[in-house]
Amino acid sequence: MAQRDLFRIGRGPSLDRRRFLLAGGAAAAFAAGGVGPTLAIPGDKEVLTSSHWGAFRARVVDGRLVSVAPFERDPFPTAMIQNFPAILYDKSRIAKPMARKSWLEKREKADGAERGKEPFVELDWDRALDIAAEEMRRVKADHGNEAFYAASYGWASGGRFHACDEMTNRLYALHGGYVDDLTNYSFGAGMVLLPHLLGSNQAIGGPFTTWASLVRNTKLIVMFGGATFKNAQITWGGSGEHTTEKWLRQCHAAGIEMIAINPVREDEVGALGMEWRPIRPNSDVALMLALCHTLLTEDLADLSFVERYTAGFAQVRPYILGESDGQPKDADWAAAVTEVPADWIRNLARKMAAQRTMIMTAWSLQRARFGEQPWWGTVLLSALLGQIGLPGGGFGFSYTSINGYAFPPNNVSVPGFSRGRNPVKLRIPVARIADMLLQPGEDFEFNGRQMTYPDIRMIHWAGGNPFHHHQDLNRLTRAWAKPETVIVQDPWWTPTARRADLVLPATTTMERNDIGASPRDRYIFAMPQLVSPVGQARNDFDIYADLAERLGYRADFTEDRDEMGWLRHLYDTARERAVAEGLVLPDFATFWEDGLVVMPRPVDDYIYLADFRADPEANALRTPSGRIELFSEKIAAMGYDDCPGQATWLEPEEWLGAAGEESPLHLISSHPQHRLHSQMDNGPLARASKIQGREPLWLHPEDAAARGLETGDVARLFNARGACQVGVIVSDRVRPGVAMIHEGAWIDPLEPGVPGSLDKHGNPNLVTRDIGSSRLSQACAAQSALVQIEKTEGPLPDITAYDPPEVA
Repeated sequence: MAQRDLFRIGRGPSLDRRRFLLAGGAAAAFAAGGVGPTLAIPGDKEVLTSSHWGAFRARVVDGRLVSVAPFERDPFPTAMIQNFPAILYDKSRIAKPMARKSWLEKREKADGAERGKEPFVELDWDRALDIAAEEMRRVKADHGNEAFYAASYGWASGGRFHACDEMTNRLYALHGGYVDDLTNYSFGAGMVLLPHLLGSNQAIGGPFTTWASLVRNTKLIVMFGGATFKNAQITWGGSGEHTTEKWLRQCHAAGIEMIAINPVREDEVGALGMEWRPIRPNSDVALMLALCHTLLTEDLADLSFVERYTAGFAQVRPYILGESDGQPKDADWAAAVTEVPADWIRNLARKMAAQRTMIMTAWSLQRARFGEQPWWGTVLLSALLGQIGLPGGGFGFSYTSINGYAFPPNNVSVPGFSRGRNPVKLRIPVARIADMLLQPGEDFEFNGRQMTYPDIRMIHWAGGNPFHHHQDLNRLTRAWAKPETVIVQDPWWTPTARRADLVLPATTTMERNDIGASPRDRYIFAMPQLVSPVGQARNDFDIYADLAERLGYRADFTEDRDEMGWLRHLYDTARERAVAEGLVLPDFATFWEDGLVVMPRPVDDYIYLADFRADPEANALRTPSGRIELFSEKIAAMGYDDCPGQATWLEPEEWLGAAGEESPLHLISSHPQHRLHSQMDNGPLARASKIQGREPLWLHPEDAAARGLETGDVARLFNARGACQVGVIVSDRVRPGVAMIHEGAWIDPLEPGVPGSLDKHGNPNLVTRDIGSSRLSQACAAQSALVQIEKTEGPLPDITAYDPPEVA
């Protein structure tokens, strides 16, 4: 391949072309409402940078970020970038290092149950880092390295270098190791299951059949879990182009029929002319099995494909037909389970078999009790249709769950900061944090293995918020009291930071230099520091380098590189990789001056499993059989009654079909419109969306009328696990029996730090169930929760979620 110089774009005519490399460290004082820093460089500058929400141009006036504008090449930019100026200077910024008062006095003998209640004491940086190093030495000496939990799960920074979770891991690996996590909250059940079925997780992470192939070849798209533009406003590492909405609109323009099967009708249903089929939550696998039953009994299944490319159908078929348990999984049976009409189910099966069909199944379906089953059902249904590996056919799990998926990888990746080698091999499923803290020494099962929870004495968390993303937050509050020491690094007083013993203020992406890049985007962005750090915030890298120095391994941590040295190193590594692809990237100095490089558009006709279909022997899958495993002997041998060896209808213990008088509504907690999980909940867009300061909750008119609720009311959402206040929106966007709320509101308990206290702000994880999807994956099951709602009368307590805690 001939080498090609990459097209470079300058920062634009309004940019001052001088280098914009600002020295950090200038401290700024806070006023009561949060006042930004004064930078020693006067003037009006526009700077191109990037983030998880996409690229944007930042306007900096006299050292202060005053506004942002979308990157002009982004066809569908997100409004969320407008949050940046406000959250940078918000009163919720952590001004300086602080320690919980009694913990500072008593250390490991302090009562962990006081976390979240007590005032903090201000420290200078030297003392804060001395204390952190002392605790790291003490815990290692007294309890060993399996007493550290330093996984730091969360989205954190959008840059390739300042990834605080990787930096945390590297520090603790040098310290002798730490307990790490397995899987994730987003698609944890699916990522454990799919390697058993398909040999890899390519159907989640890509590449898979591209949007361009769908536009040219697909006639029908069936979306289990629906589709929504808002989920595609974000991506790891940032992006220059938000492409998902563009491609969905092109599918609509091409005349592709789209069906959204979802308890909630998203706005895209109308915008794209989709058919909306409301389904009972958690019942999608029953619908899939009924579609398979119709395909089999009406001779519509492609059994030649099944015979050549799959394994285990001989065990699956009797279950579908009811020969093994006396219950045919036909449309009439599924209609009673799903509340989807039987005739509609039969007609959909016929329609799918008659034309090129793509099945898109959302991540949300597997975040439920027995969440593996709808993803297994997706693979089964696709196999019976026989279109896997054909242009525009088959299945995928990430098309509309995040931006950039189904975009061919650019093959020129910018590496991240190395985590190093962790000497401790113990890892736990990330959704089992509370179990780990509450049940040290107890055994549990995971993916065929017997594992034991460690006795964690110290947690170090950077750039995440478990007091949002975990389930049953009252249970987590009780668990969080168990460790002797909790250190949190964050720019803001998140609910997790407020429950720390030692708090270290970190910079945001706007206060440091970095590189933005994603394998699902063709842009590499320079991310120059826009302003000096607010307050006494420091870069995570500098915090950890100074901690490593106190512990005796600074050179091993930094490799004798500073921030810009690391950026040059990471970029030069990407340049070397580009040569193998026949591409020539500009040198680092040119890249940093110009602001970005744009790589050629990759080939857009990739077809997932096309090579396997062409020759299943030469391109065998990494499964025991080398084929798609519709029945997994390996999973069946594990003996899990909550995850058998094939796609199975298992009725959840807690779902709409089992609703009693006390909790008759099924709660759906979906991805938010105005933030990334809990990030930017303190921003103006999220705040403006609240109802009387509370997170909105959607109710069907029938359910609202039965409770005397109207749009604009405040209500208490509750069950035996907890309660929170929500704002009410009455809408037919949700089907009867379902309540829908966006996750991510910062919890704001009426009695801080007290388990069971009413959350004033509306976080759904006060009422979700902290139980694994199954023993196979032990993944998040947040979408299987029953609740009740009642109107709140009388005066409402003030919202204090964004107020800094008391300082002694």
